[in-house]
Amino acid sequence: MSTSEIPTAIADMVVDFTEPLLAAILLSAENCSGKKLLLLFKSAGKNNPDVKSLANLDIVASKVADSAEIDEMDAYMLWDLVKEMGSVPGSLSTPLLNKVLAIFWKLEKSKAALEVLDKFSEFGCTPDGDSYYLAIQAAGKKSMVGAAWGVCEKMISSGCFPDGKKTGEIVSFFCQGKKVTEAHSVYLAAKEKKVQIPTSSLDFLVGALAKNDETISTALELLVEYKGESLKHAGKSFAAVIHSLCRMKNVKDAKKLLMRMVNLGPAPGSAVFNFVITGLSKEGEMEDAKGLIRVMESRGLRPDVYTYSVIMSGYIKGGMIDEAHSLLREAKKIHAKPSRVTYHILIRGYCKMEEFEKALECLKEMKEDGLQPNMDEYSELIQSLCLKSMDWRTAEKLLEEMEGSGLCLKGIIRSLIPAVKELETEEASKDSQEA
Repeated sequence: MSTSEIPTAIADMVVDFTEPLLAAILLSAENCSGKKLLLLFKSAGKNNPDVKSLANLDIVASKVADSAEIDEMDAYMLWDLVKEMGSVPGSLSTPLLNKVLAIFWKLEKSKAALEVLDKFSEFGCTPDGDSYYLAIQAAGKKSMVGAAWGVCEKMISSGCFPDGKKTGEIVSFFCQGKKVTEAHSVYLAAKEKKVQIPTSSLDFLVGALAKNDETISTALELLVEYKGESLKHAGKSFAAVIHSLCRMKNVKDAKKLLMRMVNLGPAPGSAVFNFVITGLSKEGEMEDAKGLIRVMESRGLRPDVYTYSVIMSGYIKGGMIDEAHSLLREAKKIHAKPSRVTYHILIRGYCKMEEFEKALECLKEMKEDGLQPNMDEYSELIQSLCLKSMDWRTAEKLLEEMEGSGLCLKGIIRSLIPAVKELETEEASKDSQEA
């Protein structure tokens, strides 16, 4: 007879069980269904109620919890048995109830898990950190964020937290549920109890707080929590805060935080510099923006074409197009082939200032650098030449050049050339008639 058949065979026999005998049989049963073990436990207690001890019930609960596939009916049968025994004070324990919680969590039976937690006091048991953790995780299986927060409030009030890793999972869960303020409350309460969450969970919290304008200041404050080895790897969190500060146009604090990274760590990458350079350029703080390029270079970072393009845009916005062109020449010393965007920025700037000769020189320089102008550059020039200087002849040459490259100008802009040409003819005819 295999060990899995023993409980069934004994259940059909009239046996005078003792607590140790039942324990031995339960422990020896391998690959036996939870249902058989539960029926044996109940059957054994008919003749001798003392065998239905906490220790033996704990063995049954452990066997059910450790099953490769937990049967839902077994879980509820166990819970009914637990409630039955719980009517006698002192018959249950917190570890046993935690096993039941874990079973319902695995089965994704959130309401049942929450019911177990609610019954602790009735059974004369006190939830520990794992009890709260399991109930929160179970509620999370069904996205019951509100119910999970209710459990979390009880956990904070009790001061009983699970270990740092599990507490970190709770923090991350509330961040994912868009309850970042609540997640921060859990973090602060755990910290007060000397429970340290993993750095990965702190990263998650800082990133979630940084996304909202209302909580960005909290994210900024949390950066002081990174120390030692964790500070070296906190670049992503610092970058998230800097990016959000720039989004909120708080470039002053963003630059201050960037310089803190430069001086104390974590080492900032090119992307973080670009966030602040972009912000400074939009605010017209061109010297500060250009100064950050020097800081990048001093740290062995190579400013990319995007960095130069952003500052060039800032210069042009402030009417300093010569400075923008000078910066392009500086960029070309580092990057043999600048981006087409850098030339487009200049061509558009010269057209805006009606310096068409320089705009055409930029177009020529662009082609000399091996960059083929596209629709945007030609459209900008042709439209500006027609509307601002009435120079349809140059515009027509550009159109021919454009079509020779296989590009097709949009009808509206294309129609400007004959319209301006016709207008010039009419003006000439009118002048000749008046003469």
